[in-house]
Amino acid sequence: MLNIDNIVKSFGNNHDTSTRVLDGVNLTVGTGEFLTILGPSGCGKSTLLSLIAGFLGPESGEITVDGTRVNGPAEGRAVVFQQASLMPWRTVEKNVAYGLTLQRVLGRNDIPARVKAAIATVGLQGYEHHYPHQISGGMQQRVNLARALATQPDLLLMDEPFGALDALTKEVLQDELLEIVQKRTSTTIFITHDIEEAVFLGDRVVVMSARPGRIAHIQELPFERPRDRTLMKSAEFTSIVSELREMLRHEPTSAGSREGVDVL
Repeated sequence: MLNIDNIVKSFGNNHDTSTRVLDGVNLTVGTGEFLTILGPSGCGKSTLLSLIAGFLGPESGEITVDGTRVNGPAEGRAVVFQQASLMPWRTVEKNVAYGLTLQRVLGRNDIPARVKAAIATVGLQGYEHHYPHQISGGMQQRVNLARALATQPDLLLMDEPFGALDALTKEVLQDELLEIVQKRTSTTIFITHDIEEAVFLGDRVVVMSARPGRIAHIQELPFERPRDRTLMKSAEFTSIVSELREMLRHEPTSAGSREGVDVL
């Protein structure tokens, strides 16, 4: 479904001052797969996600989705960021509808039903007419997810979507995301710094090296779906988490970015 072929990406205007963030990244993701990505800060995880989304272009290499080269944002790909970035002057309902109105694929009369279904999927019935400041941070992130799901993407890209939430809210949204994924055929790529989250959610875990980011390891996960919290108490789960933690411990945090260069 997704093929990443020898991607190289640098930030900066010339060879002497530019910083190489990704160097020769190769990865294939199957249809319907839930892939989680771990790596030290600054290794290029978010940059890779932005390249897949089409927000950035690679220095060299190629990314294809269903055989079509990624040359920019396109229908069928939706992104959920760590910050909900909701428009404060729009209600929950209007925020969820925003992506659909931009796409102009559905007729105006068909949008409300799609929005209603997406809001129900994330459990926000009854909050359709609330504004962002009237709901909690966890609920705002549900709106963010509903906005992405409303477009019925083939590829759902998630950049630390639960990273800013408290532990309990994070667990609730992880469980809800698992239920959503179980009902859909979307391919999901999920970036996180949380090793347990990566193992609990993913079919595979990709571990990236320190900058310049490369694929250091791919961990196949043997756990069947559906999943619940009891999985996290199993010896196999604990063992895999420990192995990944030890692996990341030996990957130094990317450092030394030059002033004025934004390294993701």
